[in-house]
Amino acid sequence: MKDKLTDANFPRTADNRVYHLGLRPGEIANRIVTVGSPSRALTIATHFDEEPKKFRLVSERGFQTITGRYKGVPVSVISIGMGAPNMDFFVREARESIAGDMVIVRLGSCGSLNYTSAPVGTVVVPKACVSITRNVDFDFASSSDEHIEEKAYRISRPVSDDLQLHQLIVSSLENARAPGDQSKIVGDLVNASADSFYSSQGRLTSFPDHNAHLVEELLQQIDNLGTLEMETHHLYHLAKCWNNRPNQAFTNPNLDHTGPPLTTGPVRPVTLASSTSGVTPDNAAIPAAIIDSKIHVSAAQIVFAARTSADRDFITPERVQAIEEWGGKGVLEALIAYHVPSERLHPEKGSAWSMQNV
Repeated sequence: MKDKLTDANFPRTADNRVYHLGLRPGEIANRIVTVGSPSRALTIATHFDEEPKKFRLVSERGFQTITGRYKGVPVSVISIGMGAPNMDFFVREARESIAGDMVIVRLGSCGSLNYTSAPVGTVVVPKACVSITRNVDFDFASSSDEHIEEKAYRISRPVSDDLQLHQLIVSSLENARAPGDQSKIVGDLVNASADSFYSSQGRLTSFPDHNAHLVEELLQQIDNLGTLEMETHHLYHLAKCWNNRPNQAFTNPNLDHTGPPLTTGPVRPVTLASSTSGVTPDNAAIPAAIIDSKIHVSAAQIVFAARTSADRDFITPERVQAIEEWGGKGVLEALIAYHVPSERLHPEKGSAWSMQNV
C-alpha cells in the first residue's frame, strides 16, 4: 500500500479513489460489462468508439477498467479475476462510485452440466443462479459421510436476473453471432456458482472433499440446472439485495465529496487516456441520485467444458477467441438497448466519457 487511506469502514485515497478498483467517480460508467480475464476486457474494448479516447486503469490489486463509448453510449468493461470475493469488491466499490442506476452484464466462462442443451461453445444466459458453498463445519477428515447428518456442501435458494436485460442479451447475441458459427444461445437454464473451482464443483483432487457424487446431487435437487462457475450468483444476489432495500433518504458520505479533477494518480494506474479537462464532476447531483437507484444484472456464459459427458470435451482457444469477439459485441448491444432515463445516469461533466475531452 503506497497511498494514505481515509475511513477504515470504506477506504479511499485522498482524491476519492476506492481501495481495490482504484477508481473514483467519473471513471466508470453506469453500463458495465464485467469479465474475469484481462485479455477479454481488451477484446471487448476494441468495439468502443474512437472518440473520446478510451480511459484505462489497472489498479495495484489487478482490477482493470476501460471506459469509453459504444455507439455514442458511455460504457465500461472491467476485468475482476475469479470468484465471489472479487465480484463483491467490484459491485460494492463500483456502486459507491456511480450515481444513478447500474446495468451490469457478466461475460464469462462456465462448465456444462447438461451436454444436450449446452454443449461446449454454447453461450448460456442463466435465468437464475444458486450458490454452492463448502460447509466448513463438516468433518472432512472422516473416511465416510454415510452416517453424518450434516451435508458437506450447502445449496442456496435461486435468485433471478433482470428479465428485460435477460431478453435483450439473448436477442442481441443471436443477432451478433458470426455467420456460419454454430454456437447455441440458451436462455432457459439455471446456473450454480461454487466457492471453489475444485471441491464445490465436484472435481476430484488429493484432498478429502467428500464430493464424488456432488454433481449428481446438484442435478437431482436443482430444476433446469445447466451450468457451473464461480461468480454469477453473487452478482445476482447483490443486485437483489440492493433493489429490495428500504429506500433511505440520506446522503451517502462516500459520494458526497469534492476533490481534484479526474487524474491518473495516486494509485499509479496504467492508462491509455484519461479525463484531463480539469473539470470537477457535478458532485452535488451524486447523493440525490443514489437514494432510489437500481442495479440491473444478467450474464452470458461461454461453455468451456463438458462436465457430464464421457469425453470431457474442452473448448479450443480459437473458438474462445471467436465467441468472445461476437459475444462481446452482442453484450454491448444489449447494454445500450437497456433504457436508463437521463436523470438516472452519472453526470457526464468532467467524466472519462465526456465529449468535452475530444
